[in-house]
Amino acid sequence: MPIRYTIDHAKRFVSVVAEGPVTLGDVLGYFDRLVIENAMPYPKLFDATNAEPQLSDEDMMVLGARVSAYAIYEPRGPIALVGGSTETKNVLRRFMNLGRAPRAAMMFSRVRDARSWLESLRDDEQK
Repeated sequence: MPIRYTIDHAKRFVSVVAEGPVTLGDVLGYFDRLVIENAMPYPKLFDATNAEPQLSDEDMMVLGARVSAYAIYEPRGPIALVGGSTETKNVLRRFMNLGRAPRAAMMFSRVRDARSWLESLRDDEQK
């Protein structure tokens, strides 16, 4: 399974690890689970350090349409994306620009930095 995730309702947090070849179907399946599990408002840590995106320009257009359609699920939680290779980081950058969602999104090279950023956002909310 190229995308593994844990949706923690008690902590209101989604942790995702993508490894190996990742296709459009894999990403759409993950999106569907977020909707079904009512996890769209949760912060998400998406670790694609070892992912090999297999997404064409057409696939990115499909993702853009889907992300735009998810506007009905506002608010959508912040997302911290972690990429390894240059190719993966480029795909993640493109994803960040999809749908122009009004949410915080940042890319990182290390999981611990991504987690710290998400925790800082949560700390800011609690003040």
